[in-house]
Amino acid sequence: MTVLLLRAGRLAVDLAPHAGGSIARFSVDGVDVLRPMAAADIDAGRGNEAAAYPLVPFSNRIANGRLDFEGEVFRLARNWPGVCHPMHGDGWSHAWTVAHADGQVAEIVYEHERAGAQGGWPFRYRARQRYCLEADRLVVAMAFENLEDRPVPAGLGLHPFFVREADTELFCRCQAVWRTDAEVLPVERIPVPAAWDFGTSRRVNEVALDNCFDGWDGKAVVVWPRRRLRLDLEASEPFRHLVIYVPPAQAYFCVEPVSHASGDVGTLPLGPGAVRTGEIVFRLSDL
Repeated sequence: MTVLLLRAGRLAVDLAPHAGGSIARFSVDGVDVLRPMAAADIDAGRGNEAAAYPLVPFSNRIANGRLDFEGEVFRLARNWPGVCHPMHGDGWSHAWTVAHADGQVAEIVYEHERAGAQGGWPFRYRARQRYCLEADRLVVAMAFENLEDRPVPAGLGLHPFFVREADTELFCRCQAVWRTDAEVLPVERIPVPAAWDFGTSRRVNEVALDNCFDGWDGKAVVVWPRRRLRLDLEASEPFRHLVIYVPPAQAYFCVEPVSHASGDVGTLPLGPGAVRTGEIVFRLSDL
């Protein structure tokens, strides 16, 4: 399986297009900032075990596989091990085609055909990711092209797994958050409670979360004080929701820029032949 190697200054990115169009490794000076993907998972094409993977055409769960869109109901099959609801779309579970690759830039493409009879995503689309590595940053440009002659729901997102140490801190500003039930389905939108507020930089280990925040301003900061390393994350429109996932007793946490609230992609239409785009930047600096 081909792994694309991007190198610039202190930064290194390994891409695994065949494994869900994912990032297999992202490091600075040889030290990982995202959890590295195991060689066995790369070989097996398990995109959901990556350092980061794309979320197309939707983020998070669609309750019971019921997609309501413009007066129609579509039924989606389960697609995630151990989860009762379809989750995170198609991109992570399919091979992507390499459209361009050199030592610092790579563009990969996934084209989805209708899969309605099998309960898959019922609309054709083309997704693109362009990775550009510079001396101090990784720029990820994402695009979703509607290949249908009708409007379709069209979400975008990225699911990075940041390395988590005892002193790792997170900063981000959001206006509201969705409380969830036992199956991580959203049940109520509320103002961000103090216990979940990262409006002042604080240690990630102080909370356990798996929630979608909205009213995000598109900026977040991850700091590793012991390493004296800072990562500034900046996302353009349409990424104005942020899923924060801090599972107990794991060596990672997730800060996921997404285009819609969990399960709400049906409110995000894209016209025939139209393209939805967004850009996410990871900028590294020393403290």
